[in-house]
Amino acid sequence: MNQSYFAQMSKFVLAATSVAIFSPIASASATLGFSTTVAQISDNSTNQQLLADKKVETKSRTTIERQTITTESRNSSVSAKGKKTGFSLAIWEPSGNLSEVIARISVKSKGGKGYLKERFLGDYKYKIKQKAKFVKGLKASDRIVVRLYDVQNHFIGYSEFECLSANTTVNLILSAKPREYQVVRTVYGVDADQNGTIDAGTTTYDYFTQVRNQRVIFLSSSQTFQGSQFQVEGLSKIAGTSVYPVSFTQGDYALVRQSFVNIFNSDLAKVLQTTPGSLVQVIEVSDNSSYDISQMLMNYRQVRLSRPLQVEFSDVSTDYWAKDFITELASMEILEGFPDGTFRPDAPVTRAQFAAMVRKAFAKGKIRQAVAFKDVSTQYWAYNAISEVYQMGFLNAVIGKDFNPSQRLSRLDILVALARGLNYQSSGSTDTILSVYSDATTIHSEYRSLIAALTQRGIVVNYPNVNLLNAERVATRSEVSALLYQALSSTGQVANISSQYVVGQQ
Repeated sequence: MNQSYFAQMSKFVLAATSVAIFSPIASASATLGFSTTVAQISDNSTNQQLLADKKVETKSRTTIERQTITTESRNSSVSAKGKKTGFSLAIWEPSGNLSEVIARISVKSKGGKGYLKERFLGDYKYKIKQKAKFVKGLKASDRIVVRLYDVQNHFIGYSEFECLSANTTVNLILSAKPREYQVVRTVYGVDADQNGTIDAGTTTYDYFTQVRNQRVIFLSSSQTFQGSQFQVEGLSKIAGTSVYPVSFTQGDYALVRQSFVNIFNSDLAKVLQTTPGSLVQVIEVSDNSSYDISQMLMNYRQVRLSRPLQVEFSDVSTDYWAKDFITELASMEILEGFPDGTFRPDAPVTRAQFAAMVRKAFAKGKIRQAVAFKDVSTQYWAYNAISEVYQMGFLNAVIGKDFNPSQRLSRLDILVALARGLNYQSSGSTDTILSVYSDATTIHSEYRSLIAALTQRGIVVNYPNVNLLNAERVATRSEVSALLYQALSSTGQVANISSQYVVGQQ
């Protein structure tokens, strides 16, 4: 980690200030008692009044869900070709009262059916109207959190948005008096050609967030706002009712109906609770700048972690060959150590254990129906992981309808599972690609093209001899960590780790 990024630890200073009066934008009673009706995405919905009848409200939410799913279908899948997701972010303040702001950016990565702990990505000093790109290390359905400060480190607003299935362009618009009225308008959508505008024919998400007493409310209506102060030339006109992604309005992780989301809770990493510049140097955004999120996650590994998360293990030394792979996956909550503080890097990995790792690592669409394995009961600890990983195509049944959850996996088993699950295919001569391995002739013909595909993508890691595949050897926890991390890297979700044991990096 670059130590120059860190300043001397100081006392935690909460940047948010309480705002007792919000009358120029909305009355307190109107704000705290808002309806949770969501706008239907149609031209006729702009001036639609909030619906009070519960039956009509449910129908409205169903309509938006269908329309959003049509636009953003398979939003959480990992592309077979490793399609990379990123976003561009611009910040506006139409009244001209501010010239610069600081955007503190963090990510809540989608993992399985929930989200991992919020992780710090950096403090970025923006000129108003300036735009910056953030690439790599993200996948569709990840949530990006932006806390906004003025250059005197006064908290002025909060927004949260969801990464889409292609590049996302995001605009955050501040009120005329952001210190007093901590309201942010968020406008974003798919920008596949990365020209800075939301693609025609796709959904534009448009909503307001309001912060009061360090708590954020995702508003359902803009009808009580002085809309002109949030209007930016070139962006869509403010709709009467908000348009949210489906995950913001439905399910266990909905935000719209949660009016008490604490944006500075004590469970956050220290760097997310302190003022900008206290622990990490503020980065000045330059024109047409681009930032590698996956690299930022590695740079800020120590400060971005919340206290209870263990990433250092007593049996993994600082110079251990797989330390970086293990530490990164642990910080992403994909791998865990043992209660005694060890990782046991040389221990074997079973099919059930590997299924649990893969389920946390990849949010991939299902390609087949679930199977009721005879040897995996519904009470088995890895039942859900096994079922989902099978449906994603990573692991197959062993014999008939048996899964053999306690069977130890070989290195070949791990490699084949990753290649099949990610649907990787090789290009060029398989024999030529595999010639890098001194034991290439021992690779069974059925799997040669799969191993070649992984080799081309830099996924294969061989320790201690980089040119020896050792396909039939039982895979250790450290080897699985390295292979799984490189598979994630191939999809653009994590930073590249330099290692002499990655085939092709020499």
